[in-house]
Order: sequence, then structure tokens, then C-alpha cells
Amino acid sequence: MTALNRQSAAAIAGAVASGATSAVAVVEDTLARLAAYDAVQPQIWISRIAPGDLIAAARAVDARIAAGEQLPLAGVPYAVKDNIDVAGFETTAACPAFAYRPEGSAGVVERLEAAGAICIGKTNLDQFATGLVGTRSPYGIPRNAYNLAYISGGSSSGSSVAVAAGLVAFALGTDTAGSGRVPAAFNHLIGFKPSKGRWSTRGLIPACRTLDCITVFTDTLADARMIDQVLAGFDPADPWSKPLANAPIRPARIGVPRRDQRMWFGDSQSEYLYDRALDRLAAGAAIVELDIAPLLEAARLLYGGPWVAERTAAIATLLAENPAAIDETVRSVVEPGKDIGAVDLWNGIYRLAELKRHADEMWDTVDLLAFPTTGTTYRVGELLVAPITLNGNLGLYTNFVNLLDMAAVAVPAGIRANGTGFGITLIGQADSDHGLLAVAEIYLATAGLPAPPPLDLEGKMETVNLAVVGAHLKDMPLHWQLTSRDARFVGAFETAPAYRLYAMADSVPPKPALVHSQDGASIKVEVYELDVAAFGSFVAEVPAPLAIGTVTLADGTSVKGFVAEPRAITGAEDITHLGGWRAYITGG
Repeated sequence: MTALNRQSAAAIAGAVASGATSAVAVVEDTLARLAAYDAVQPQIWISRIAPGDLIAAARAVDARIAAGEQLPLAGVPYAVKDNIDVAGFETTAACPAFAYRPEGSAGVVERLEAAGAICIGKTNLDQFATGLVGTRSPYGIPRNAYNLAYISGGSSSGSSVAVAAGLVAFALGTDTAGSGRVPAAFNHLIGFKPSKGRWSTRGLIPACRTLDCITVFTDTLADARMIDQVLAGFDPADPWSKPLANAPIRPARIGVPRRDQRMWFGDSQSEYLYDRALDRLAAGAAIVELDIAPLLEAARLLYGGPWVAERTAAIATLLAENPAAIDETVRSVVEPGKDIGAVDLWNGIYRLAELKRHADEMWDTVDLLAFPTTGTTYRVGELLVAPITLNGNLGLYTNFVNLLDMAAVAVPAGIRANGTGFGITLIGQADSDHGLLAVAEIYLATAGLPAPPPLDLEGKMETVNLAVVGAHLKDMPLHWQLTSRDARFVGAFETAPAYRLYAMADSVPPKPALVHSQDGASIKVEVYELDVAAFGSFVAEVPAPLAIGTVTLADGTSVKGFVAEPRAITGAEDITHLGGWRAYITGG
């Protein structure tokens, strides 16, 4: 099983509707996929339909096709985040003490089933949809499908992994602060967050009822558009539903954060991939740098303002009667809402109105925004140690969107060295959904992005790429320190033209010093891959005045590599003009 053997919803529905295959054959294949992936991550599910019931549901779809019904999602398997009601399943919101069995399905599920889609099961999530990480559930921690050491993103964690692993063609998530976009980015998916009120939220356990949106994860933008065609529409039974509207976008001016306001949290790969994405977008539009301070202030209101009380209201009874049933981190987020009063609420509403006026004026200067979906990603272990701070970092570019009534679609924009996805999010005014999807289609058609890497099915060894410049090069005296650690040769490269190379004085064996410099040049290096433990033991043996830092390569990517303290060049010979250590050693 790899990331390449997935089928789109459109392909499955077309094949079932034409008779090229049957819904029964599709779900039999789905059962085989589920069985295989259960050995990897059973925790992406909270509940699943029994195999016999699944086959019966597929036979019913085949019968409808035979009777002449036109079903746009005929036989397409999908999953539902377990804070959305599906008849026949318990709804838990990842809290067993809260669980109930609904009388019927949510409005969106009713529409999907009417269109011939088949629900496979309910997926895991950050409890009560409170988190962007996927680590806050008593049902286990869904992990990134491409590197099991890393988070899946949340709160729609299980839904994103179910699609990334090829178990279902699409999955429903929800989005209040970015929960339908962050997991899409990390798992190389499309994450479509429609305008508030475009899709019914009837049958959704609220996080913040005034902000919540039901979303979808797909492999393709065509599938996202197809799902929107099925789900968009006014629902009179949903007080937050609104009549459909489609605001066109003329994507001539794309707003981006001012460079000094872009935060990467030490992740230079994300910075590089974002710059490359902007280069591609700039081929067809003007890139306009914006002061995003008003957007960031609005974002802070979500967890630092009175909207915390809206989360508290959603689970007030459980919080009062059985607080121990709530995840400790989730409880620490929602409990302060009990102390937020009406004065605080109204002051927050007033301030948000002022910030929204700033945002509305922004649309006079740009047609849409293209922001990083997140500035970085994290390992599961890191999130467990610092769950609040790191979660907050992930929401920097997402938290403001629903507060300011915007539509958004997250799309892939590259692959980090660890296999996890980096994404950008296209953001527009309310009701610009169709226009955003169209811009996203143009971007992906021209971006030339690589296919996602193979799935991590066993928990791949975490590795570090290390650039060596001197005595550790192949056939040099210290190369054995790499071979003895089973280092894998990645390739020969050059640095960015920002380094000077010196032959250090009195060094045995002879060693160079690589020093960053404004008047530098490109220097030849070799890059090797070591597992994390081997890298750590290697670093421990590096003698001063040498050190291991970050080296930028000519293509803009960054790796770990040898650098030097200033004292290393005392009495040293500047050999930058030779372009590399090997030329110096061979007298070239």
C-alpha cells in the first residue's frame, strides 16, 4: 500500500454508475484496505460499520443504480469525524462519557447518502474538536500517514489519515480554528473549508457554534468541488445556514504576509517551500505584501478572548458534573470560559467588528490571500510535552479565518525532508468558494509538485541529512566516522554562494573551516543521511572550533553541516577560490 494507489471519488462514482464495477466490489476492496491499515493505525477510527452491514449498504446502492437513479457519489466510501451525527453510530466527540446515539444523521450526511456515498465509520479527533494536533483523544493518537513520529494535525486527525492512507475517497472534518486545513497540509491533501453557512451544521456537536464549519478532505480539487455540489445549500432546520451565493474572484492580486511577519518557528524548510509557492503564484498574479497585524489580533481572540466561553457553553454540563472525563489539556482550554462575563463578551464582539472592518478594507487591495497553512510541524513527543504552546504556533495562520467570515482551501505545496507535507491556504471573502477552488486548480496544474512519498507503514527511522565539507568526504581520513554509523550517501552538492572556506592552521588531520559570509561563494559538499541516534553520537565527537550548524545549499534547502567558530580562521588560509576541500588537498 502506497500513497499512489488511491482512487478519487469521481473515478469510483463514474465506474459504479457506468457498470464498470459495483458498489459491492468497491466496499470489498475497502474492507481489504482497512484490514491492512489496522495493523498500522487502528486508532484513526472510533467506530466502524460491521462488514456485513457495509456489504448490505453497497447492495442497496447497486440496486438504486439498477433502478435508474442518477447518483453523483455512487458507491463512494467515506468517513465522518466523530463529532458529526450518523444514524446507527454513537457520536462521542472523543469523550466516552459524552457519547450518545443520535436519532438521525446530520444534514450533510443525509445529502451524501442520498447521493449514493457509503459511510465506513467515525474517525478519531482532538476531543470536542479542541486542538490542531490530533494528540488529545482517549481513543489514541492518529499519526501522520507519511511519518508516524509526527502529528497528523487536528482536530480532524482520523479523517485526514483515512484519506491519506487510501482507506476512503473523502472524509468529513470540521473547522473552527483550522481543523480542516492543518491536517490536510501535513498529510498532502486538499482541505476545503467552505464559507460559514454554506454547508449545514445541523447534527454537529459545536465547538464554537457561531464559527463552526463542516469541511472535507480529498485527494483532488475535482473531488472537493463534487462534494461541494452535493452539500452546498440552504437548510431551514439549521439556524446558521444561509442562502447560497457565489462571489467571483479575479486572481490578479494575491495578498501574503509581510516578510517580517512570517513566523517559521525554526523550520527553514517551510520558509523555503512557501517562497517557492509564491514564485509559482507570481507567474500569473501580483504578489502584494500585507500588514497582517489585524488578522493576527483577530486570531488571538479565539483562545485569548471571549470565544473560549462559547467552547465552554458547548460542554458546560459535562464540565460541571464530570470534569475528570475531559482530556486534561482540553479542560485547561475550556475551563477559563466559566469566568468570562457579558462585559468581556461584548467588548470582544466590538473589537472583532473593528478588526473585520480592517479585513474588509483589505479586499480593496487584494483579491485573495495565500498564506502558509502552518509555519512548521511537530513530533508527537514534542506536542505531549508542550501541548498548548506548540498548538498555538500551528494556529498562527488559521485562527482568524472563521472569526472574520472567510472561505479557504488548503492545498499541498511541497514535502519536507521527513516526508510530512507543507501546504498553503488560499483564503477569500465569504462566498468566494468556487473562485478559490478555481485558483487552486490553476496553482496545482502549474506548480509541478512531486507526488507524496510512500506511506510510513512501520514507523520509519527518523533521519538527519548532514553536509560534510572536509576530512569526512569520501576517501578522506575521517570518512570512517560516517561509514561506521551506516550513513547513506545522498549526493554531492554545492552550498549557496554565501560561504568562505579556510584551511585551518595546525589541524591534524588537515581540516577546513566553513564560515558564512556576505561576500562568499558556493562550496562543494557531500550530504549523508544518518538516523537520529547516529547523528547525535557523531555531533558529540565534533571538536572545537568546529561545530554542527545549519548549511544552506544552492537550491535553497537547508541541512545540518559543519560550520566553524570565528577562532577557527586565526592563521588559516583562505581557499574559497578553489571551490572545495578536495581541490585543495589534490593541489587543484
